[in-house]
Amino acid sequence: MDYKVKDIALAEKGSNLVRWARDHMPVLAGIKRRFRQEKPLAGFVIGACLHVTKETAVLVETLLEGGAKVALCASNPLSTQDEVAAYLASIGVDVYAWRGMDFNGYYEAIGNVLLKSPDITIDDGADLVSTLHKLKYAESSKEVDVVRRVLGEALDFKVIGGTEETTTGVVRLRALAREGKLLYPIIAVNDAYTKFLFDNRYGTGQSTIDGILRATNVLLSGKIVVVAGYGWCGRGIAMRARGMGANVVVTEVNPLRALEAVMDGFTVMPMSEACKIGDIFITATGDINVIRGEHILKMKNGAILANSGHFNVEINLNDLEAITKEKKEIRPNVVEHLLINDKKVYLLAEGRLVNLVAAEGHPSEVMDMSFANQALSIEYLAKKGKELRPQVYPVPKEIDEEVARLKLKSMGISIDALTEEQKRYLESWEVGT
Repeated sequence: MDYKVKDIALAEKGSNLVRWARDHMPVLAGIKRRFRQEKPLAGFVIGACLHVTKETAVLVETLLEGGAKVALCASNPLSTQDEVAAYLASIGVDVYAWRGMDFNGYYEAIGNVLLKSPDITIDDGADLVSTLHKLKYAESSKEVDVVRRVLGEALDFKVIGGTEETTTGVVRLRALAREGKLLYPIIAVNDAYTKFLFDNRYGTGQSTIDGILRATNVLLSGKIVVVAGYGWCGRGIAMRARGMGANVVVTEVNPLRALEAVMDGFTVMPMSEACKIGDIFITATGDINVIRGEHILKMKNGAILANSGHFNVEINLNDLEAITKEKKEIRPNVVEHLLINDKKVYLLAEGRLVNLVAAEGHPSEVMDMSFANQALSIEYLAKKGKELRPQVYPVPKEIDEEVARLKLKSMGISIDALTEEQKRYLESWEVGT
């Protein structure tokens, strides 16, 4: 056993958490049963960089049942559930994750996963894949220097394919592909319909609000909640905030999404105006410096700042520090900043993913579909990865539809099927009015 976790004695508590998730992930349970019989991943080493949560543990168990060896590190320094990491270590997973990792610890963990020479990678944010590529292209950076110290000799590169879980990671990987630098095929699990329509919208929507409420216990009803970004995550957050009685304002740079937000009944305005009226600000854009010092200085006394994007770059933390006279943690995951204009603002979860730092991340039921896509995409790569060119691929349509069918079946829901006559009609052009 090779692992580095906060406390292996937490394994029993982690086992109970994973049991709860397992009982609420019926689609993955069905895949696990098939994997146990067929062993489609026998002989494969899988290197994963994911949020180490109880749901992730169920995915890892599924891969183990398929015959794989799994090495796992965290995809965020504050998102690890230490009990779950301990449980995974106790069942033989090479796991390197603990809550509160510093820079060196985070990239040493990535180095330890790469040291296992994975055949397939799973990423959430593309830190594992981007680090691997920097090593292959002999680039130098602080994170690469840390990883090189772990690896020692040159990287034993044998990856045949990978998957990516989140929007931010897909953006980074498509940039690599555009530059002709992507070294192996990646399946964009994030872009599966059964991922982004449900995980991003319903999962992020609920878990983000959950994180804010656990951190602050504020009343949302009657508050003005500013949601930056109206992608699928932003849509979910805005929808759930409105459901809690908030008055929601959306900021956007994309005219189509801004128009959609208006048609959905939300107020749309630039951040330069929204910053003056908002009570709670939630970023979900995937871009840097969405909320800057110029905005923060115009905010109401007592404004709350939260981020639901993958990296802690959407709220400009350097700007916030520069305009702060004093700061103090007054509740877990809540830091009060006294600004140079004598107003107070409250930063949640250090500007990192509020739903994972201050809460438990997405509900198991929605991760059931996301991780079912992961498991089936990894099986697909195990069979066909060597035949694919290095580019970013969509999840095969048959996998996406199979996940939807399995989810409906688990919910006891049946749907219609086309008759042969209806199929012929949809495939023909002769019949008109």
